[in-house]
This record gives sequence, structure tokens and C-alpha cells, in this order.
Amino acid sequence: MKIRCSSLGKIMTSPKSKGGVLSQTTKTYLKELAIEEKFGIKKEFSSRYTDKGNIQEDTAIEMASKVLNLPFALKNTDYFENEFIKGTPDLILEDEIIDIKCSWDGTTFPWFEDELPNKDYFWQLVGYCWLTGRSKARVVYCLVDTPEDIVQDEIRRTSWKKFEIDVTEETENEVRAKHEFSHISENKRVRAYLIELTDEDIDKVKEKLSHAREYYNELIDRL
Repeated sequence: MKIRCSSLGKIMTSPKSKGGVLSQTTKTYLKELAIEEKFGIKKEFSSRYTDKGNIQEDTAIEMASKVLNLPFALKNTDYFENEFIKGTPDLILEDEIIDIKCSWDGTTFPWFEDELPNKDYFWQLVGYCWLTGRSKARVVYCLVDTPEDIVQDEIRRTSWKKFEIDVTEETENEVRAKHEFSHISENKRVRAYLIELTDEDIDKVKEKLSHAREYYNELIDRL
């Protein structure tokens, strides 16, 4: 069993009970993996949030490269793995990893946060650094326009929630204000958070994954 770096956060959560090793979140995720391995039943996750991220990834990379002055940054397609984890980082530079996150809308972008808002991303980048031999990485949040078809869906969704017979101009303007940002400087729409890899971080991942494997193997035996 090798865990995707993007899922490491689910493994690294702390249990609520004292003396526990694996959290309920971790156990639930491992159960999903075991069912997939044993029966081929995979729990797919897709939403308008991920759709926007996939569609606008290249746009976000271009904007981040310009604002952060990244040297010739092209989307990485190489796959990496070791004994414990696997993954495909977004950008691999000479001395660091860059991972791009497209914020869903203007209310989910970290305008003021000084520290990385999502701890799961910390462990994802630890994994990427470990796989590629880099000692540091940056999580880069980008606020780019939402594709028009998704915006139209959001307008209809919001109008329906308001019990409107027809979409009002007020509702359309309200939605577009959350999803269109050309009037805001690109410098204000990119937020980067530095992560520096330590041997202690890798040891923590190894230890947690060792326990996760034991639990996973027990699940496989029970199925």
C-alpha cells in the first residue's frame, strides 16, 4: 500500500482518544482503499470545486509564475514513488516544489492568513519534497476567474435558493462578484506559503504509515 501525497493529510490526522494511533478519519480512508483493492469499488470525488481547479490550473500556474517570478515554470507530468508514498507535484524547480491551489471563489481565498490555512497541504508538500529530494516547497493559492459555464450554474443555484421565478440582476451580480476578479491586481490574487522539510517530518510520516499499513492489512484480511 502506497499513499498518494494528496491524501497524506488523511493519514496524518491525530486521534481524539488518548493513546490512540490512528484517527477515525484515517480509518475511514483506509477502509475505502481496502474496498477498492479487494473489489475494485472506488469512491470517486468530483465537484464544481475540483472542476474549476482542473480547468483553470494552467491559468493559475501562469499567473503564479508571473507574480512569484518563477523560472520557466511548466506543469510537471512525471510520477514519483518510494516505499511509502506516490505522487505528481505541480511544479518542480531546481531547489523547491511548487503546488498550485485554485481558490473556489473570493470568499475562500486566504486574503489575510499569515500561516498555511490547510494543514493537509503541509503533509502533501512534505511528501513531494521527500519524493523529489527537495528541502522546501511552497503552497500557492491563486484566485482566478471561474469558467463561465460554472458561473452560470452558480447563478441558477443561487437564484433557486432564493425562490426566484427568474434570475434577477441582483443575484447575477452577487455571484459574479465572487467569481470574476480581473479588476483586482494579480499581485493581490497570489498567496504563497513556504514549507521546509525536516527529517522529523519524514520520520512522522513513516511511523504513521507503518501503523496505517497494519490496519489496512487487517481490513484486507477481513474482507
